[in-house]
Order: sequence, then C-alpha cells, then structure tokens
Amino acid sequence: MFTGIVEELGELVARTELGDSAVLRIRGPLVTAGAGHGDSIAVNGVCLTVTEVGDGEFSTDVMAETLAHTALGDLDPGAPVNLERALRSDGRFGGHVVQGHVDTTTTLLAREPGERWEVVTLALPPEIARYVVHKGSVTLDGVSLTVSAVTDDTFQVSLIPTTLAVTTLGRRAVGERLNVEVDVLAKYVERLLGDRVGQPVGVTS
Repeated sequence: MFTGIVEELGELVARTELGDSAVLRIRGPLVTAGAGHGDSIAVNGVCLTVTEVGDGEFSTDVMAETLAHTALGDLDPGAPVNLERALRSDGRFGGHVVQGHVDTTTTLLAREPGERWEVVTLALPPEIARYVVHKGSVTLDGVSLTVSAVTDDTFQVSLIPTTLAVTTLGRRAVGERLNVEVDVLAKYVERLLGDRVGQPVGVTS
C-alpha cells in the first residue's frame, strides 16, 4: 500500500522491449536505499516489483497490458517519474489509501497559474466519474490530491508550490496523459450499498 506522497523525483534510464513485456531501469537513489528484490515501488502511481537494484537504480518488469493501459507506455528514457516506496507499518500516513492499481488515464486539458498555486483541469473519464467528488481524494501519477471542482466531463485539482517543484505534475504539458487511481474506499462503499439494496455492483453473469 502507498499514500500518494512522492518521495523522490526519479528518471527512466532505459526501456528494453521484450515483446509481451518490457524491462524499465529507473534511477532513484532514495527509494533504492535498502531496497531489495521483490520490494514494491510505485512509479507514476503504478505499483511495480523490484527485480534488480544497484548503484542508485532499480529494474522492474512491466507487462504489455500495463504499458498499454497506463501512461507508463508513453515514457521514453530521460523522462522524470514520481517514486514512492510501499508504506511501512510504522510509517507516517500523509496522503490517502493508494493501492498502485491505476484505474484509467486522463488527459491534461488546461493549466491556470496563480501567484503561488496552479489550478489544473483534466478530462473526467466516464468509467470513473461516479468516484470523483468535490473535496474527495484522487491520485494523479502517484500524487495524492484533493479534487477542487467537478463537472460532467472534467475535474480540477490545485497544486501547491511543493507539488509543482518535487513531482512531475509541475512539468506536465497540456495534452499529456496521466495515470488516475480513484479512492478505493468509494468502490467498497458502492459495492456494500449495492448489496444492501439488492443490486450487486460489479457482478456479471
């Protein structure tokens, strides 16, 4: 489990295509300190498993489906990435419950710079619209954020100076894709309420 508090702005060093998968080599001296084979590290919000580690870098295997259905597939060597290690049981819970299971991607539609803050508008994919609520939590490229506004087909988040400076969100351009993970608690509530009223949610025959 993660909390959406980015620990380090890393870099994609290399990407090796293997047909139905790829190996990503990522630089992140902080998150690799003490890391070992099998550990989990979120890369732009995608939970990945460390396969090799050394010299401040780690390698991870990524299936073709993950590359196709997340914005990881858009990254080329040299691209910055948000990195977060899995939360320790004695760690500080600074964001919200983040699984590292990306629900979909969104497109950045507009950036409105302020004196210190920046308001970002993003497309609201229909498949997650019911989970995105005003003042609720959402994860964008692994960053825990609060929804500041919602319309039928868009939502907004406000980025503070620290977020702009120490995550990839400060340099994302209009038109780029970002990974989105909605609050998993909303999914559990939906499922429980569906069962209570006799209308199971997410069950197909």
